[in-house]
Amino acid sequence: MSNRAIIKQAFLRTIPVMMGYVVLGVAFGLLLQNAGYHWVWALGISLFVFAGSMQFVLVGLLVQQASLTTVAITTLLVNSRHLFYGLSFIEKFKRMGKRGLYMIFALTDETYALLCGVGEVGSDEGRDKLAWWIAILDQSYWVIGSTLGAVLGSFITFNITGIDFAMTALFTVIVVEQWLNSKSHLPAIIGFVCAVLSLVWLGPAQFLLPALIVTVMILLVMRNVLEPQV
Repeated sequence: MSNRAIIKQAFLRTIPVMMGYVVLGVAFGLLLQNAGYHWVWALGISLFVFAGSMQFVLVGLLVQQASLTTVAITTLLVNSRHLFYGLSFIEKFKRMGKRGLYMIFALTDETYALLCGVGEVGSDEGRDKLAWWIAILDQSYWVIGSTLGAVLGSFITFNITGIDFAMTALFTVIVVEQWLNSKSHLPAIIGFVCAVLSLVWLGPAQFLLPALIVTVMILLVMRNVLEPQV
């Protein structure tokens, strides 16, 4: 298969992701610009962080002037799921050499879902090229959307009241989908209880990080009990 045909196939496969990433990217860019950051920040964050929902969380952390340690730990915990489902691509990414490093960086939920469907492409080289272009296109959609949103917000006055609900909606969709697809709902219930107790105890400004830490600790302790149910 020619490179042109692979790129075309990658584009066709990523159209649904494009429709979601551009819209959510615009929302992120508008929020970041409204928080007082130049559009270059939106471009840089989307190029070098590219953490999807975590980028929405990052806006709040930047506004609160959170410490680098808090940002790093929060990012690790929010995106820790990538450590688990990324294990299935270790050998593939190693085979891709230097490009595999970018594949690790660019692995999002949506990209992972698309990569799981490239097995029908004939050769290993063809599959690797298709996976490579899928990852590049997915990130490009997010970069374009976030930069466009920040630029528009710089020149045009928008009433963005409620646009930060995009993050809540994104998390809600992810939670509902995982709830429907999971055999055991106990991990979700544990996370919900920890979040509520932390919110009541510490308040909305400080509850996130402690809630995440306690949730992960409980899940690790109960790992042997939970794994057979998943």
